[in-house]
Amino acid sequence: MTTGISLGFSSYSFHSKLSTGEMTLPEVIEWVAASEGEHLELASLGDDADSAIPNITSDPAYVEEIRAASQKAGVPLSTLAIGANFFTDDPEELASQVARVKKYVDLAETLGIRQMRHDVVGHPGLEGDDTPQFEKALPSIVAASKEIAQYAAPKGITTSLENHGFFVQAADRVRRIIHAVDEPNFRTTLDVGNFVCVDEAPEVSVAQNLPYAMVVHFKDFYIRPADAAPGEGWFRSRGGKHLRGAVVGNGDIDLPAVARAIKASGYTGYASIEFEGWEDCLLGCERGIANARRLLENA
Repeated sequence: MTTGISLGFSSYSFHSKLSTGEMTLPEVIEWVAASEGEHLELASLGDDADSAIPNITSDPAYVEEIRAASQKAGVPLSTLAIGANFFTDDPEELASQVARVKKYVDLAETLGIRQMRHDVVGHPGLEGDDTPQFEKALPSIVAASKEIAQYAAPKGITTSLENHGFFVQAADRVRRIIHAVDEPNFRTTLDVGNFVCVDEAPEVSVAQNLPYAMVVHFKDFYIRPADAAPGEGWFRSRGGKHLRGAVVGNGDIDLPAVARAIKASGYTGYASIEFEGWEDCLLGCERGIANARRLLENA
């Protein structure tokens, strides 16, 4: 543990191997146990019964297998992260979404997980100025998130939204939702890299949102100007910059400044490496966690 921070990995870092069957989730847990990692976060990509990541359609026996594998390896399952969308005018659809997320709260409890991230809107952004759309979406986002947080509280589970998806990726929108929900167990999954997707400076936005952090994601990106021509494999920020995932510490985000902000805030708890680069994921994870640990120790 580094300065009260428990460093580990998001299962999304291993997606390239989990999705092809090259590794099973128990094998990932064993790999984490043998690495510098101190925990594993489970990032569900949908409600597919055949998914390697346990979800609400998984065979209960498989859920128990993963819980037992975690305990046997001594690798705590730290957080469960799922998608959700509360931006709807249909009360029945909103109620259905809330009911679905509550089932994931129950799943987290079964797995022994006490932290959960649910998205509040779909990942894609909207064309043009989406501020009026955000104002329209805010009441249903707040109502749903509040109901879920209240459901999770007696179970000892903290819920959160992430600066994830172009619609609520900005630091101020995340804080606005947290304050509007106004539940002590509703916080944010703070991804230090995702702010660049909406052209914010992570060293500024991370410091603003650290007081509300449930868990921190370490991520890095290569960043090129909008008029560059880097070729295939890049995606665009809201303002048009070219972005590509990098090993933590190898990209263009000012991670030393981010680490100083984390240390200055007094944050303690889980931090997860979320690797999205082109390198082999095991190499990316191994080097990323070593770099994150060094950054925090030198902050």
